[in-house]
Amino acid sequence: MRTRAVLISAVAAVLAAVIVATVAVLVLVRPAGDAAPLEADEDFGDVRVYAIDLDGAPVPEPGTDARRVWDLFVRVATPAFAAEGMSEYRVGDARESDTMAYVHRDEDNPSLWTLAANIAYADDEDLLVSTLIHEYGHILSLGVADVDPDAVDCATFWIDEGCVAASSALFAFDETFWIAYGDLAPGPDDTDAARGEALFEAYPDDFVSDYAATNVVEDFAETFQAFVLEDEPAPDSPVAEKILFFWNLPSYVEVRERIRTDLGWR
Repeated sequence: MRTRAVLISAVAAVLAAVIVATVAVLVLVRPAGDAAPLEADEDFGDVRVYAIDLDGAPVPEPGTDARRVWDLFVRVATPAFAAEGMSEYRVGDARESDTMAYVHRDEDNPSLWTLAANIAYADDEDLLVSTLIHEYGHILSLGVADVDPDAVDCATFWIDEGCVAASSALFAFDETFWIAYGDLAPGPDDTDAARGEALFEAYPDDFVSDYAATNVVEDFAETFQAFVLEDEPAPDSPVAEKILFFWNLPSYVEVRERIRTDLGWR
């Protein structure tokens, strides 16, 4: 009996070693994040979809580039917001797409957000940082206090997310700058590149980039990005006046200082 027990024990030990080795090989061969389900995406083709847990981490663990993009977004948006305000992280790898990232509200809970990122651009740190700041500008300006998804009537203007609140920074930005463009201005949800191009050509000194002329929502986010990245300008040009709009909003100034501190720019 003793000899048999030793033999059985030895066989068990060999089997355990084989199992451990096999698992180790599987772990080495399978890329991190491969367990995340795939879904079709209009901008990026197939994307990996990660849920966000209560600690603000993507589940399952993403691959290296996807994790680096997420961690940078968390530094821009804060860990608290990642944990409380994000529901999903979508990751594509589409070099042929000129979209680097986008955000949108959760369909089931408009107080939560989804971030989609194109890791084909993950190696360009400067572009990545500026893009994530732009996307965070959308989140700041399109919260449920700023845009009512359940509104029936709207005294301001509609966007995909709902009726823009009269008390919102986005509406103030529109009233301050976009009313002057009249019929030449694309609508708030208009993404027709030709219309944005025409507006930019008519008012090239009014925009921080040609993309900012797409519509007022994109102009807000692009100008917010410049506000965070650049020093306070002198009030000597139309585009400077747009950037100074944010300098006159204490809550946005506080966000700017926090982002710059978290990214080590102070």
